[in-house]
Amino acid sequence: MEVSIGDLLIDLVKTAAVIIVFAYVVTRATFFTEILDKRFTRRNQIIIVLLFGALSVFGTYGGIRLPSGAIANIRDLAPMVAGLIGGPVIGLGVGLIGGVHRYFLGGFVCLPCALATVIAGLMGGVIYKLRKGKLATVWQAALFAALMELFHMGLVLLIARPYVQAVATVKEVILPMMGANAGGVAIFAMIVHNLITERKTAAEKEKYRRELERREFEAETARGIQQSFLPESPPQIEGFDLAALSLPAWEVGGDFYDFIPISEKKWGLVIADVSGKGIPAALFMALSRTLVRANVSANSTVSEAIQRANHLISEDARSGMFVTLFYAVLDSRRRRLSYVNAGHNAPLLLKPNGGDIVLLEAKGIALGVLDDINLEEKMLDIASDDIVILYTDGVTEAINEKEEQFGQERLIETIRKNIDLPANDLIDRIKEEVTTFACGQPQFDDFTLVALKAN
Repeated sequence: MEVSIGDLLIDLVKTAAVIIVFAYVVTRATFFTEILDKRFTRRNQIIIVLLFGALSVFGTYGGIRLPSGAIANIRDLAPMVAGLIGGPVIGLGVGLIGGVHRYFLGGFVCLPCALATVIAGLMGGVIYKLRKGKLATVWQAALFAALMELFHMGLVLLIARPYVQAVATVKEVILPMMGANAGGVAIFAMIVHNLITERKTAAEKEKYRRELERREFEAETARGIQQSFLPESPPQIEGFDLAALSLPAWEVGGDFYDFIPISEKKWGLVIADVSGKGIPAALFMALSRTLVRANVSANSTVSEAIQRANHLISEDARSGMFVTLFYAVLDSRRRRLSYVNAGHNAPLLLKPNGGDIVLLEAKGIALGVLDDINLEEKMLDIASDDIVILYTDGVTEAINEKEEQFGQERLIETIRKNIDLPANDLIDRIKEEVTTFACGQPQFDDFTLVALKAN
């Protein structure tokens, strides 16, 4: 029987196509993934034995048709793969189906071929046990298949008679059968490994998604807790208009502001910026705010209150974090502001009608750096229509696409242009100007403003 190279290629493509389709369909089934997960049941073992047994029967007729009319079959492929995936019992079950079928087809090689098929499944299961259920790599599976076909040919030479005819058969089919079965097992192993990788990737994605959701929930919870530390609304102070805004760069931030009632006519005004960002900064912010509030009283000066707070903050500042802070006491009856500046951006006092600009500077360092610090306390009188702007560096250090900072001069110019606005509207206008200036650049630092306008 004359067989052309084209016929051989067609047989090869057909065989590969059947293996690929079978492998893809079966490996996506629930019973197969249960086997991969080592969740063996009577049901899934029976199903896989029957399906792979059918593939072994098909493999007796499928393969590469040789010039003599013989077929380099792929009958041993199914039990080898089944054993490698499911262990000795499954491998043996598939091998018995394929082997018994081959035996009853008859022929002088029926016995060695049938034995080889049974042993192929059993040996696949032995490898499964030796690897403790871990699937062999593609090259290991291909090498195993090639060696099993060598063993197959050895059985034919050992058992089949007449011997001369057995030798002739082996010479003709040994290389095609080794190649066909090794290639088929390799294809199957590759598909199964891809499935394992897909499932692992999907599991990792799901784990990452759940972790992300958990972190988002925690961050949102932390944000809510942190927002609860900030005043819900500014107090109503006779003769003054007060407003504030804080926008963290991350879910939570290290900036804070506060309005602390001291007496009937006195209010403490605080703005602060903790070093760092995120959860650590938020926790340090909560600590600092609490300690500042706890140490403010009607009987202490502004500097004494913050120096006591610093002593407690420094005791807990083991992480190396610190906080810059501006603290002032507004006496609404005397229209007077007493303040200290612990390393913070100097607030701005703007006089109406294009008047003077006063920087509320005072000697002092950030809280939490040293246990004992000295803070210079200053005092100033506030006239009608004076505006005091307290801010953190997230306002002036906002950058645009040219890496330029918004800067103090732009902040002063914005205030001057909108000096007649109420405090809340003035803060909104400053926010708009900074946002427009940044031109879509991400916010890299917390943004906090407090505006005090004298009526």
